[in-house]
Amino acid sequence: MKPDAKFISFEGIDGCGKSTLLDRLCAWLDESRIPHIRTREPGGTFLGESIRRLLLDPAYHMMDAWAEVFLYTASRAQLVREVIKPALQDGVWVVADRFIDATLAYQGYGRRLDVQRLRQIQAWASDDLWPDHTVLLDCDVHVALERLHDRLEVADRMELQQVSFHQRVRQGYLELAQAEPQRFVILNGEKPLTEVVQDLLTLFWHPHCHRSRQVAAQ
Repeated sequence: MKPDAKFISFEGIDGCGKSTLLDRLCAWLDESRIPHIRTREPGGTFLGESIRRLLLDPAYHMMDAWAEVFLYTASRAQLVREVIKPALQDGVWVVADRFIDATLAYQGYGRRLDVQRLRQIQAWASDDLWPDHTVLLDCDVHVALERLHDRLEVADRMELQQVSFHQRVRQGYLELAQAEPQRFVILNGEKPLTEVVQDLLTLFWHPHCHRSRQVAAQ
């Protein structure tokens, strides 16, 4: 892996606004002429996109929690070996919409599965690859769900989970970030979009952007 290649993941509950921030970061990378690719989980490969359709289809509402884990893990294993590692080895930045932390938050905290066991499985499946920086866009669950309701005609299987599930996921993300402050950057997703975008710009283009820190709520 070339030293200048960065792997940045974006995390947060559904409806927090990740896609907009991903768009903006990729635009900055384009403007700065930094080679990069954008990917997502589940998905990012032909196999992964097929798995994504299974995981998000409401028809599979009775899917077992561990079956869910291994489907996400299979998608991730393919993505790491087919896309992420080759890009980093070529000096290309990788900007990812979710990575391992999503499994720890959604299946660990949300589904109440053993987080340590999940961490071990993911480390093995991903060749122990972790992002250099993880941007966590934190947002109140009710605010996020209202946004989803306003923009979606049909909710997917994960978005249809109960409010209590999404609250556990949010808390899980915050605990994961607290445990690794050197990797996580927390942005307040309830602030106006222009301010959130500016916070992201400041963090990644600041002379000391390699040091993760929290942008507190105003």
